[in-house]
Amino acid sequence: MKFFKCLPALVMGAALALTGTAHTAHAADYKSEYKVSTVLGKPFPWGEAAGKWAELVAERTDGRINLKVYPNAQLVAGDQTKEFTAMRQGIIDMAVGSTINWSPQVKELNLFSLPFLMPDFASMDALTQGPVGEKIFDAIRKQGIEPIGWAENGFREVTNSKHPITSPADLDGLKMRVVGSPLYNDIFTALGANPTQMSWADAKPALTTGAVDGQENPLTVYDVAQMETAGQTYITLWHYVADPLIFAVNKRVWGSFSDEDKAIVKQAADDAGAYGIALARKGMTDDDQSLIKALEARGAKITTLTPEQRQKFVDATRDVYNKWKERIGPDLVDMAEKSIANR
Repeated sequence: MKFFKCLPALVMGAALALTGTAHTAHAADYKSEYKVSTVLGKPFPWGEAAGKWAELVAERTDGRINLKVYPNAQLVAGDQTKEFTAMRQGIIDMAVGSTINWSPQVKELNLFSLPFLMPDFASMDALTQGPVGEKIFDAIRKQGIEPIGWAENGFREVTNSKHPITSPADLDGLKMRVVGSPLYNDIFTALGANPTQMSWADAKPALTTGAVDGQENPLTVYDVAQMETAGQTYITLWHYVADPLIFAVNKRVWGSFSDEDKAIVKQAADDAGAYGIALARKGMTDDDQSLIKALEARGAKITTLTPEQRQKFVDATRDVYNKWKERIGPDLVDMAEKSIANR
């Protein structure tokens, strides 16, 4: 009789033992290192977000999962537009990637590069944290990648070495470095500039030597890279496109994690993303202009467009907007426009 009274406890103990064994066996199948690709490392907010992700995952899994960040797109020999394909193929395990760099493989990601779609940070949040963000994650999953969180590189502003830019006419004839996306070629061609696609690794030397006159990037990139030393004296704050970042994992790698570890890795991405977004926006909000003031103190001449000036750029790029709306998917763009209007 005593045996049967003890039986539930014995069964429970055996179940716990089996669970513990299974968990240990599962963890034993994990790689000793998971390669995480980024384009920018620390101290850029992009690299800081990736580093925070690795730190939180190691801490919260008691070292079961070890992420190692490889900055400067070194896992794809510096060609950042190949990062998504390399992750899909399993060459890269994970990435904190740019929506711009992944847009050649996922057309929906071009949404964030539609000229003058998003006027402020609230509009970016309305997209990434709402139904538009869910639709975009669905599109990425169909490509064999598991997206699990958002970070941010920031609004991209235009700089040059020649003169202030306050109207499309000021871009006429300027040689502008742009990222490897045909949408950016279309935008700057419509504005009268001569766009030249090149990697970030090649951009600063080209600016320093005068091979190109200007470029477009978030202010945090300008700040950390000290772009004023490359002759980029003139900055125009026009918020013409934004560059959200995505935490993502190769589908096979994601499937190898236990449900418990999946939840930990995703929560760590959310927390690291929030950390990175705060860094990406620091000093550029209505309440905090410290970064803008610091850049001016270093010699940058900063122009903020009036609504009337901005509208001239909107009008000049409207044909590009409409062309790419069809390529991206009119329904998705309509949803984005509605989300921004209701932000």
